[in-house]
Formats: sequence, C-alpha cells, structure tokens
Amino acid sequence: MNVSQNLYELLPRTSPLKGKQFPSCAIVGNSGVLLSSGCGPEIDAHSFVIRCNLAPVQEYSQDVGMKTDLVTMNPSVIQRAFEDLVNETWREKLLQRLHSLNGSILWIPAFMAKGGKERVEWVNELILKHHINVRTAYPSLRLLHAVRGYWLTNKVHIKRPTTGLLMYTLATRFCNQIYLYGFWPFPLDQNQNPVKYHYYDSLKYGYTSQASPHTMPLEFKALKTLHQQGALKLTVGECDGAT
Repeated sequence: MNVSQNLYELLPRTSPLKGKQFPSCAIVGNSGVLLSSGCGPEIDAHSFVIRCNLAPVQEYSQDVGMKTDLVTMNPSVIQRAFEDLVNETWREKLLQRLHSLNGSILWIPAFMAKGGKERVEWVNELILKHHINVRTAYPSLRLLHAVRGYWLTNKVHIKRPTTGLLMYTLATRFCNQIYLYGFWPFPLDQNQNPVKYHYYDSLKYGYTSQASPHTMPLEFKALKTLHQQGALKLTVGECDGAT
C-alpha cells in the first residue's frame, strides 16, 4: 500500500497511549442491550472510555454516556452510517461527528481490511482540511494477527477478532480495571425480550452465520469466563444507579 501525503501527515510519531495507565476503563460495545440500561453516568465516570465504530452518543447519552477518549472507525462505517458521503448532507454529518470527538484518539484500521483505502483517504482529507481536533492512530495488520494469536493460544478459536475484542485486548495493556458495556451478541436479552444488533440503527445480523468473519458468541463466552474470574466486569442489563 502506498502511503499518501495526508496519511503520512496524520501518522502519529509515537503511540498516543505510550506510557499511559488508567485506573478504570469502560469499553462500550454497540449492542441494543444498552437501550434503557441507564448506564450513561456510570460509563462517563470511568477514567478512560473506548467506543466502537463512531457510534452516535448524543441522542443516547442516558444509556451510553458521552465521554469518549478513544473511538474506532472501520472504513466500512463511512459506507454504512454516512452513505459513502454521496452529498453535502452526509459530509456535514460526518464532520459534526468528527468535531464532537474533541481531542479524542480516532483509531482507524486503515491497513486491516481490503477496499477501505479510499474511504480512509476521504476521512483523512476532512480531518486536515477542517483542522479537526483528533489524535489519529492507524493500527498495523500485525496487531490483528497478534490479538488472534493470543486468543488461539488461550484455546479461544476465533476467526477474526471483533472491534470489541480487539479493544479489550489492547486495554489490558493500559487499564487497571476494565468494564464492558453493550457486549451482547444474541437476539434476545436475559428476559427473552428482543435486542437490536446496534442500539442506534436497524441493521440485522446473523450472529452464528458461517459467512460472518467473526465468532461473536464464542468471544462473548470467553469474556464471560473472564468476568466470572474477576478479570473484568461485564454489564449486560441495567446499571446499578439507573432509575
């Protein structure tokens, strides 16, 4: 892959998390299980908050919180959530979302999937042109292999790690305590009520489909085991302080 001038300009010279350590981190997945959870205030109380795929927060803040210290952006999000920036309205929507990040780390897996290069370029161009206050990070493909290798070594036979699992694995390096919210890869909650795949859209997903690049229920099982061992805290219902 040729590194464009824009990408080169935005590449961090050192990791934005180098030498950092946080007492408690929240990793917020995007499952609809967050709706009506009232987890917003609890999530925002953590010292470092990680979110996935530029998920909207403003309209859902009571359940998902607002604080964002790192947010990921798969290139496919530009297609799915911002209609491939077909017109000014969508460009404006993406711009607003980027501006709202206000100094957060924007983690763009530019080298991890085929076909995302053009979309990454569009985003890089917007960031530079509009002087958006974000710290960009572009993880190497080696990271994906290392994370998968780590879980395979621990007998968790995943295909390709989801963003959520990647974030959890990364967070173990700089967080003393890790709390997970919005991780629930099942169509029904614990009370057998239907759960949306994403809290913010109506996308459908086959969790156990062989065609999927991910093995979500298997990942969840591994995280649940870690929860039971006290290595992390998994919240899949209402938060304690919820009214």
